[in-house]
Amino acid sequence: MKILLAEDEESIARALKLMLEKNKYTVDLVFNGADALEHIVSSEYDALVLDIMMPGMDGIEVLTAARSSGVTAPALFLTAKGEVEDRVAGLDAGADDYLPKPFATSEFLARVRALVRRSGAYAPSVLSFGGVELDCSRYTLRANGGELRLNNKEYQLMELFMRHPQQVFSTMHLMEKVWELNSESDMDVVWTYIGFLRRKLRQLGADMEIKTIRGAGYILESSPC
Repeated sequence: MKILLAEDEESIARALKLMLEKNKYTVDLVFNGADALEHIVSSEYDALVLDIMMPGMDGIEVLTAARSSGVTAPALFLTAKGEVEDRVAGLDAGADDYLPKPFATSEFLARVRALVRRSGAYAPSVLSFGGVELDCSRYTLRANGGELRLNNKEYQLMELFMRHPQQVFSTMHLMEKVWELNSESDMDVVWTYIGFLRRKLRQLGADMEIKTIRGAGYILESSPC
C-alpha cells in the first residue's frame, strides 16, 4: 500500500514516515502543499495523509485541487485546529477523515488502516433500496436520474445502511465499523457524516431517509410519500 504523507514539521513527518514503513506501507514524504499536489496528480496512492497548515498551499487547497483533477484516493487531514467549522471545511473539501493534533500513534495507525482497507477493496457492484442505487465501484449515489459522488467515509456509512436497510445501528457500532474506534471522545463525527448523507439524499430527491431513533441510533427507511 502506497501513501503520500505531507507534513511541514520535518521531525513529525519523519517519525510518521518511519512508523508507517515499519507497518509495511510505502511512503512518499513531502513538506509543503505544492509538492504534495504535484505528487498526488502524477502518481497513484492508496491513501493521502495531509497536514492542513502547510506553506504555499494548505491541505484544504491541495485536496480541493486534487479532487477537481479526478483524484479519488481516500484522504486523512492532520490538523491542530479543533473547531467544528474547521473540521467541516476539511470534510467538505473532499477529506474522508481528520485527526486533531496531538494524537496517539495507535490512533493514527488505526485511521490509516481504515482508509487503505477501503482503497480498491470492492468489486464492481450496485446496491439498491427503493429508488436509490449505490455504485460500489464508483462511490456514487444515484436517484431520479441524478448522481452524487461520496467520499470514503460517506460511502462506508451508506454501504452499511444499504446492505442492512431498516436495521438500527448505534453510534458506537458505526464508530467501530467505519472508523475502527471504540472511544466516545469523538463521536460527533458520526452525526456530522449522517448530516452529509442526509443532505445528499435530499439533493437527489431520494425516496428514503436516515432517521434518528432516540436513544438507539440510526436507521435507513423509506420516506413517506
